[in-house]
Amino acid sequence: MTNNPAILLYDGTCGFCDGAVQFVLRVDRRGEMRFAALDSDFGAAVLQRHPELAGVDSVVYVENPESADEHVSVRSEAALRVARYLGGPWQALGAAARVIPAPVRDGLYDRFAAIRYRVFGRVDSCALPAPEVRARFVA
Repeated sequence: MTNNPAILLYDGTCGFCDGAVQFVLRVDRRGEMRFAALDSDFGAAVLQRHPELAGVDSVVYVENPESADEHVSVRSEAALRVARYLGGPWQALGAAARVIPAPVRDGLYDRFAAIRYRVFGRVDSCALPAPEVRARFVA
C-alpha cells in the first residue's frame, strides 16, 4: 500500500459522481485510492490550501495529500489521473484522451457538468459507504 494514497474529492450530492465513485471502488485493483466529498472537512481544507480552486465544483484529484508536495488536478485532468491510477484499459483510454487538447477536454467536461444534476439527479447528502469500503472515505 502507498504511504500517502491519492484522494478523490467529488460532489457528494451528484448522482453521477456517486456512481463514478462506486465504479472506481469496484475496479480499483490496488484498493488504495481514498475519497472525500468536496463539502467535507477534508475537502474544505484542501480548497483552503489551494486558493486557485475557489468556487470549483468539479472532481479534484489530490496527490500526496496534506504534504509539502501536495498536488491537485481538476476537471478532465483529474479524470485522466484516475484512469492512469486504475491502470489496464482505463489507463489506455486516458492516454488516448490526452491527444485532445486540455481546453477542449475541459470544455466537454464543463458541458457535461452543467447538466449532470438534470440527467443523473441530486441527493440531499452523501450516501453512507458500504462497511467494507468505509475506511477509504475521509471525513
